[in-house]
Amino acid sequence: MPTEILMPALSPTMEEGTLAKWLVKEGDSVASGDLLAEIETDKATMEFEAVDEGVIGKLLVAEGSAGVKVNTPIAVLLGEDESEDDIAEPAARPAPEAARPSDADAEAAPAGRSETAAPPAGERGDGARIFASPLARRIAADRGIDLAQITGSGPRCRIVKADVEAAGAPKPAAAEAPAQAARPAPAPGPDAGQIAALYADRDHQEITLDGMRKTIAARLTEAKQQIPHFYLRRDIHLDALLSLRAEINRQLAPREIKLSVNDFVIKACAAALQRVPEANAVWAGDRILRLTPSDVAVAVAIEGGLFTPVLRDAHQKSLSALSTEMKDLAARARDRKLSPQEYQGGSFAISNLGMFGIENFDAVINPPHGAILAVGAGVQKPVVQADGTLGVATVMSVTLSVDHRVIDGALGAQLLAAIKDGLESPLALLA
Repeated sequence: MPTEILMPALSPTMEEGTLAKWLVKEGDSVASGDLLAEIETDKATMEFEAVDEGVIGKLLVAEGSAGVKVNTPIAVLLGEDESEDDIAEPAARPAPEAARPSDADAEAAPAGRSETAAPPAGERGDGARIFASPLARRIAADRGIDLAQITGSGPRCRIVKADVEAAGAPKPAAAEAPAQAARPAPAPGPDAGQIAALYADRDHQEITLDGMRKTIAARLTEAKQQIPHFYLRRDIHLDALLSLRAEINRQLAPREIKLSVNDFVIKACAAALQRVPEANAVWAGDRILRLTPSDVAVAVAIEGGLFTPVLRDAHQKSLSALSTEMKDLAARARDRKLSPQEYQGGSFAISNLGMFGIENFDAVINPPHGAILAVGAGVQKPVVQADGTLGVATVMSVTLSVDHRVIDGALGAQLLAAIKDGLESPLALLA
C-alpha cells in the first residue's frame, strides 16, 4: 500500500509550517536520507529528508503552501510493485479509527437509527463535497446543524463528532451563571476590520504576518501578561575593558580575530551565572529548573524579527571562541538557517541595542528564561573619581529584567553586581 509522507514536526513547538520548495518531483526515486523538501517553520528554513525508499507517486501540497498542519499528508511514496493506480483518492480512503464511532457513541445514538441511515454526503455552496463521519452527520441532522458551516478537525479536514458538538454547544445564559461569577466582561477592543476601516481613506500598505511575526507577537504578549517583570539598573565603567580589548585585538590581528564589547558582555554574564548559581534558572510552570552550565542566549535582529541563538557552556569558552561562534550563529540566523536546538533553551539572554546608539532600555523576558540583560551604548560622561575629583569615563547603562517567580530582588541584585564586576575588572574574565 502506498505510504503517505506527512508534514514533519521540525521542532518541539511546531504546529504548522510552509512547504517552501519541493526538491523532488513526481516519478523521482528516493532513498532514505535523500532531501525531499524545504520546510519553513516560524523561525527557520529546514531541509526534510526521506525516511523510506521508493518512488514519489504524487505531490499533495504545492510549493509555497503556508499553514500546513503537522502530520498532514504532503506526498505519496510508492513502494516496489506499486503504481499510481494504487493511490486512493481522498474521498475513497477509509476514515481512521479516531473518526469512526465507538461502541459508546453507537449506544448513545437515538433508537431506530443506524449507520446506513446517515444522510448522503452534502455539498458546500461552492459545490465542494463535505466530508464527515456518519456519526457526525447523524448528530448534525438531529440538532439541525449545517455541516457546510463547520470546519473539520479530522484527517483532510473531515468533520468528526467533536466538531459538530462544538458547533452546537449552547451558549451559557447570563441568568444561569452563579451570582459570584457574574463579573463584567472586559470591553473588547476593535477588531482587525474596524481598525482597517479607520484608515480606509489613508494611503497605506497591508503587511501579512508571517510565521515568525505571529510567534513573536504571541510569545511577547504571553511574556508581558504572565511574567511578573521587575527591573534592576546599573552603570558600568568601560575604560579598563576598552583598553584591554584594544590590546587583545592588536595581538589577535594576525589571526583575523576581532573581539567586540558584546563578546565581553557574553563572557561576563556566563561567569556571573556561575558565581550566582541560584540565578541560573528557568520557570517550568510548577517548578524551577536550576541549570549547571551557563547557556547564554543573544538576541540577533534579522529582517522581519529576531532570533536568540544560544551559546552553550559559555563559561568554559575563551573570548575568541565565543566571538567566532557568535559571528557564525548570527550569520546563519540572518539566513534563517539555524536548527531549533541552536535557538531554543538557555536560562539567560542578552539584548544589545548599544550598537544602534540606544543608551538604555528595558527588554522583555523570553520565556522560560529567568532574566534578560538590556545593554546600552557606552557614552563618555563626567564622573566623580575615587579621589573626589571630576573626570570623564566611558559609561554603559544596563538594565536587568527579572522574572520574580524565579529570582527575587536581592538575588537579582547579586547577579547584576557580578556582571558589573566582570566588565569593570575584565582581566578576571581571562582566568
